[in-house]
Amino acid sequence: MHSFRCPRAGGRSLLAMACCFAAPALHAETVSLSPVSVTARVQSVPAFDLPASIDVIDVGAASTRPQASLSESLGGVPGVLARDRQNFAQDTQLSIRGFGARATFGVRGVRLYADGIPATMPDGQGQLSHFALAAGDRLEVMRGPFSSLYGNSSGGVVQLWSADGTATPQLDLRATGASYGTATASARLLGSAGATGYHLAAALFDTDGYREHGAARRESLNLKLHRDLPGGGRLELVGNHFDAPDAQDPLGLDRAQWREDPRQATPQALLFDTRKSARQGQLGVTWSQPLAAATTLRLAAYGGRREVEQYLAVPVAAQANPLSAGGVVDLDGGYGGFDARTTWTALDGDFEFTVGASGEQQQQQRRGYENFADGRLGVRGALRRDQDDGVRNQDGYAQAWWRFSPRWALQAGARYSQVRFRSDDHYVTGANPDDSGEAGYAQATPVAGLVFSPGADWRVYLSAGRGFETPTFNELAYRADGQGGLAFDLRPAVSRNLELGTKWRGADGWTLAAALFRADTRDELAVARNSGGRSSFHNVGRARRQGAELSAQLPLAAGWSLELAATWLDARFRDPFCSGSCATPGTGVAAGTRIPGLPRQSGRLRLAHEYALWNFAAEATGIGAVNANDRGNAVAPGYGLFAIEAARVLPELAPGLRAFMRVDNLFDRDHAGSVIVNEANGRYYEPAWSRSNRLSTRTVFYTLLTLPTTRVVVLSGGGR
Repeated sequence: MHSFRCPRAGGRSLLAMACCFAAPALHAETVSLSPVSVTARVQSVPAFDLPASIDVIDVGAASTRPQASLSESLGGVPGVLARDRQNFAQDTQLSIRGFGARATFGVRGVRLYADGIPATMPDGQGQLSHFALAAGDRLEVMRGPFSSLYGNSSGGVVQLWSADGTATPQLDLRATGASYGTATASARLLGSAGATGYHLAAALFDTDGYREHGAARRESLNLKLHRDLPGGGRLELVGNHFDAPDAQDPLGLDRAQWREDPRQATPQALLFDTRKSARQGQLGVTWSQPLAAATTLRLAAYGGRREVEQYLAVPVAAQANPLSAGGVVDLDGGYGGFDARTTWTALDGDFEFTVGASGEQQQQQRRGYENFADGRLGVRGALRRDQDDGVRNQDGYAQAWWRFSPRWALQAGARYSQVRFRSDDHYVTGANPDDSGEAGYAQATPVAGLVFSPGADWRVYLSAGRGFETPTFNELAYRADGQGGLAFDLRPAVSRNLELGTKWRGADGWTLAAALFRADTRDELAVARNSGGRSSFHNVGRARRQGAELSAQLPLAAGWSLELAATWLDARFRDPFCSGSCATPGTGVAAGTRIPGLPRQSGRLRLAHEYALWNFAAEATGIGAVNANDRGNAVAPGYGLFAIEAARVLPELAPGLRAFMRVDNLFDRDHAGSVIVNEANGRYYEPAWSRSNRLSTRTVFYTLLTLPTTRVVVLSGGGR
C-alpha cells in the first residue's frame, strides 16, 4: 500500500488541484480507448470511404511527446505545416495546403474545433493555445474541398477530441523538464459516477525560453462530462480554461542578427518589454438524440470570454501621429454560438442526408494605449483607441452521401454563409475623426465528390468545391495606408478547389494515400506591412496553390515499421501588385512570385522498431526554402533535421509505466523555425533550437515511480 499526499495548490496551480481530485482513483486499472473518426459530419460512413484527405493522430496517454505544442503531433501529416516559433507569445504557425501561411499570430484560414465546439472565433481567427492537449485522445485533420462545409476560413479543418470517461477510474500523470528552464506537467482523471462519465485534465507549461526574453507560462484546465440517454441519445458538456500571463515576445531577427546569435532578442523587444497576456474560458454543450429509426437530431451551443493584452514595439515617435492606436493592445469580449442539424439515413445505410443551421456572435471592446508613461517604456500610458467591435455570422448547410452502386458513391453539399462586421468608435477627437463603420460578406460554397472502389481496400476519388475567407478583426484593425479606423475596404478571398486522390489499405496495417490538389483564389489576402508586432493587410488579386501529397505506413518484418509523409506545394501570386506603397521604388511584386511563408517541399520519414519491452525510432524531417517577403528577395534556407528516441515499458516497477528518451536536431543544424512575413525592418527570422544548445544539457526523458498504478513521465536534464 502506498500513501498519497495532495500537493499544495499554491498560487494558481491547476495541476495541484487536479491531483487532489484524482486521489480516490490511484489504484485504478488502465483502460485503452480506440479512436473513432467522426470528421466530415458523415455519421454512417468511415473516413476511408469519403472523397477527402483525412488523417487521425493519436495524442492520448500512450503518446511519448511532451504535449506542449501542436507542432509535435502534426509533423507527420502531409499538406500540413505546423512551425515551431520558439515564441510562446505568438503561438504555432499553422497552414494547410498553403492556407493560413500569412498569419503572424494566431491561426487564419484553418478551422479549429475541440470536442465539436469551435475553437475558431466567429471572425475566422483561432488560437492553438486554446487546445487542451493534456486532455486529447486524438487529432483529426481534413484537407481539400470538403473543408469548405465548415464555413468561413476553412482551407482545412483540425479537430481535437478528448477521451470519454472510463467505467473504471484511471489516473495518468506526466511531467517533463528540459534545457532553458522548460517544464511541463499534466494530470488526467477519467472515470464515471453512476451513468455520467467524466474526464478532468489539467496542464502546466513553463519555460525561460530558448531565446532571450522568451519566458512563458501557460495553465489549462479541461472538463468533459457525458451521459448516455434513453433511446440512444447522448448529452455532453465541455468546459475549459486557459491562462498565459505575460508571455515574453523576443520578436524576429534580421539575417545578420540570426547568424551572430540566434538566441538573442531584438533590442526593441527589450526596450519596450514586448509581451502578451491571454486568458480564455469556454463552456459548450452538445445533445444528440435519435428521433426515429433513421433520423437523428444534434444540437450544440457554446459561449466563452477571451481577454488579450499585448505590448508592442511601436516607436514613441510613430505614436505622435494623432491617428496612431498606440503601442498597447487591450481586447476584452465574449462570444458564443449554436449549431443544429438533423441527419436521416435510408437504403440500409447507403444514403445519408444532413441539413442544419448555425449562428455565431462575437463582441469585443478594443482599446489602444501608448506604451510609455512618465519617461518609462513598456508600460501602459494614455488612451489612444476605444471602440466596440462585433461580428455575427449565420449559416445554413446541407450534405448528402449516396452509395448508388456497389463500386460508386457520391457526396455533395453546400453552405451559405453571411458574415457582418461592425465597429463603433468611442475615441473621437478633433484630429481623430469617428471611424465607426460596418461591412458584410455573403458566399455560397458548394462542394461535390465522387468515389470509385476498384477493390474492397482501394478507393479513388475526385472532389471539387468553393471556399472563402473573410478578413478577421485583427486583419481589419489597421489600414494599409496608415490612416485611422478599420480596413473595411478589404474583400474576402474566394477559392475554387479541386482534388484527385487515392487510398489503399492492406493486410497487417499497410496504408497508402496520395492526392493531387489545386486551389485558385481571387482577391488573395496578403500582409501589406508588419512592424513591431502590428500587421496590416490588403487584397492582391489572384493566387494559385497546387501540389501533391503522399503518406504511407509500412509494417516491416520482425517488429520494424516505416512511416512516410511528403508534400510538394507550388504556391504563387498570379497577378502583379505592390508590396507596401506603389509610390515607393522596388515594391513591385511580379506575377508568378512564390507566396511567402510556404516551402515547396516538406516531408518526414520515421523508422521504428519494437523489441520485447523496448521501442526505438529514428526520424528525419525536411523543409524547403521559404520566402520571407512578397518580393522573394529574403529567404529562409531549407533544412533537414534528424532525431532519435527510445522507450521502455517498466512492468517490474508498475503496470503501464514507461521511460522515454528523445534527442532532436541530432546533427546540430541551425535553422529558422518560422518566418514573420513582410516584417518591415527585415527582422523575418525566428530561430529554432539547435542541437548544441539542446545537447549541452543532454535532454533526456526518464520515468519516475511514485505510485504502483500511476503513470508519470519526467523529462530531465543531465550531462554538461
